Amino acid sequence: MAHLRPATDADSRACFELFEETIDDLGRRTGVIANDTAGDPGAWETRRPLFDHLAATFDAWWVAEDGDGVLVGYARSILRDGTRELTEFFVRPGAQAAGVGRELLARTFPADGARHRSIIATTDNRAIARYLRAGLEGRVPMVGFEATPRPVTIETDLEREPLQPSGATVEEIGQLDRRLIGFRRDEDHRWLAAQRAGWVYRRAGAIVGYGYHPARPSWGGPFAAADPSDLPVLLADAETTAAEMGQATITFDVALVARSAVDHLLGRGYRIDPFVMLYFSDVEPAGLDRYVLTSPPFFL
Repeated sequence: MAHLRPATDADSRACFELFEETIDDLGRRTGVIANDTAGDPGAWETRRPLFDHLAATFDAWWVAEDGDGVLVGYARSILRDGTRELTEFFVRPGAQAAGVGRELLARTFPADGARHRSIIATTDNRAIARYLRAGLEGRVPMVGFEATPRPVTIETDLEREPLQPSGATVEEIGQLDRRLIGFRRDEDHRWLAAQRAGWVYRRAGAIVGYGYHPARPSWGGPFAAADPSDLPVLLADAETTAAEMGQATITFDVALVARSAVDHLLGRGYRIDPFVMLYFSDVEPAGLDRYVLTSPPFFL
């Protein structure tokens, strides 16, 4: 029987290695590429800023070890403005279906202490069963749209300025997040703004959208617009930036209810990645038609 204990910062590298092993196993079983850093000797340094951020701002983080102290599973959640998100939930392939996942989920993703709960999930059938038993519902599929970036301009009355994650800007972004995804996440915006170029979009002086341009081919977002018709403008700006940086590809992870984004990307010739994600929550999402995910999609 595995031994469970609270995780510490010293577990981050081992958790990353377990994440890579299990997500690569899922990719082999489903026949899709689920890990864009697979086989990259610099993968840990690439992903370390994200793992450090989650380690610094988690709500609950537990690991499971076998009798030799080898990590066989871990799970982590964050709590933002009363909403608990399960950011990671991975069990080593050889240890699955042995009760480890059930115990990890019970410790990291309880209903108590949260207004709402949500997960961006893979299509692993065992994990899906656990989320359903935990009282969540599968709400909407999410997929990646990928293309070679090309400069594009869309006429708009929006005014764009660099995102400064402080003061009144954070307050306006927070209010926009509450309208669209149901909660604020100021600490995530501060981290995102340090990792990738962020922009806010104003109309008549008020912030009505924001977006984070990709720092590497599949590491951009999120993008949010109060009016869904403005979302293509934000995506076009990001694609133009990626083209100017010489990135070989660009990816946007999109909920398939975001019609304006879907139509724009398909019209630009984007391909749909076969790796499908599912959004689970205990409430109906309000504004995913005006929102594009943070990539990589560890959290909304």
